[in-house]
Amino acid sequence: MSTCDHVIPVAPAAAMGPAIRWDELVRDDHVHGSLYTDPAIYQAELQRIWYRTWVYVGHESEVPNPNDYVMKSIGPEPILMTRDKSGQIHLLHNRCPHRGNRVCMTEKGNARSFTCPYHGWTFANDGALRGYPFPSGYEDADRSRLGLGKVARVASHRGFVFGSFAEEGESLLEHLGAAAGAIDSLCMNSPEGEVEVTAGYLKHKVKANWKFLVENETDGYHPSFVHASIFEVAQSGIGTLYDSDSVAVSRDFGKGHTENDLRPEFRKRDVPMGWFGTTADRLPAYVAQMETAYGKDKAREIMIDGTPHIMIFPNLFIAEIQLFVLQPLSVDHTVQHVTAIQFKGAPDINRRLRQQTMGSVGPAGFLLADDAAMYERTQLGVQASNPEWLYLGRGRHRERIDENGFRIGDNTDETPSRGIWRHYKSLMEAA
Repeated sequence: MSTCDHVIPVAPAAAMGPAIRWDELVRDDHVHGSLYTDPAIYQAELQRIWYRTWVYVGHESEVPNPNDYVMKSIGPEPILMTRDKSGQIHLLHNRCPHRGNRVCMTEKGNARSFTCPYHGWTFANDGALRGYPFPSGYEDADRSRLGLGKVARVASHRGFVFGSFAEEGESLLEHLGAAAGAIDSLCMNSPEGEVEVTAGYLKHKVKANWKFLVENETDGYHPSFVHASIFEVAQSGIGTLYDSDSVAVSRDFGKGHTENDLRPEFRKRDVPMGWFGTTADRLPAYVAQMETAYGKDKAREIMIDGTPHIMIFPNLFIAEIQLFVLQPLSVDHTVQHVTAIQFKGAPDINRRLRQQTMGSVGPAGFLLADDAAMYERTQLGVQASNPEWLYLGRGRHRERIDENGFRIGDNTDETPSRGIWRHYKSLMEAA
């Protein structure tokens, strides 16, 4: 293998201490508190999850033009997502193969090449080494083996770009499973069948383990309490989606992907654009575009169902009007990158999508501040030694299988958390 191919090393068992018995930490309806606090477990997660499975990196619309680039990550690993002059997208490690310096420190831009500031090595935006100063010192060097490291596998679905450090493994579509259909449903809310990620990102740091965030994204039990104040202010009826009378369901898609399926509740209400907390007459241009694109009946169906509320393991959360990308930096430090979803060719609804995103998760927003407080308080609380275990048994007795073979529960049940931990355990136990 050439030196430009980057493989994350897996520490030998002896170096990582005694083998961890994952079945002793993850039970059917309990998980051990150390899973959120033990630095050794976090390091094992990087090797067995973040550096082995498919991870969402970015969207093709973030590099729309030839030679565009944007700084991204896979876990804590810095990544450059580039589009070369021919239009191909690359995922490159932001690390010079000479002395390890970062070759790019600018968040985004347009560049045919990157030059390391330490010794002036220059790389094309597809990762190939272009040259270095004073080349007479490198007569024996094979330049083809000294390019930027490349993420082993890169694939996209409907513009959503994923990367995997593993040379072999399941395809992206196999990894996504039914979650691919949720991305398709999201795109259908655009009259042009595409979404764009062009509104810019808000970044929120929380002193909490990344798995608390993954679980929370499809936890339908907490909104009635944690978000009670914003529900009262908004007066949109969103709070009733998560009360005991809601017909919405929680679902485990397998492979760690989970959702709160709010469509049953929206269909019962039968109000186009109700998912967005508004009515069709307030967005006449968007409604007209949707009807032209899909026909009146299909457009009405789409505008009643709205966009998904799904957590795609391990790091992409589609939250109706916005995308969250989770980045673990340490066992108790996680960054949430949040942006408003934009429907291609629909400027009137896009403006409101941006406004609502700023209102809910912006610097003065309530929604993410509520969740962040719970993440950090839980991280502090779980460090206590008694009780050792966290209980995830809500709704287990009424869990059932839907018409597509997926486990579902009531919207306030912990069906998603149990599904996440089943998948987590399978990945951590894998050879």
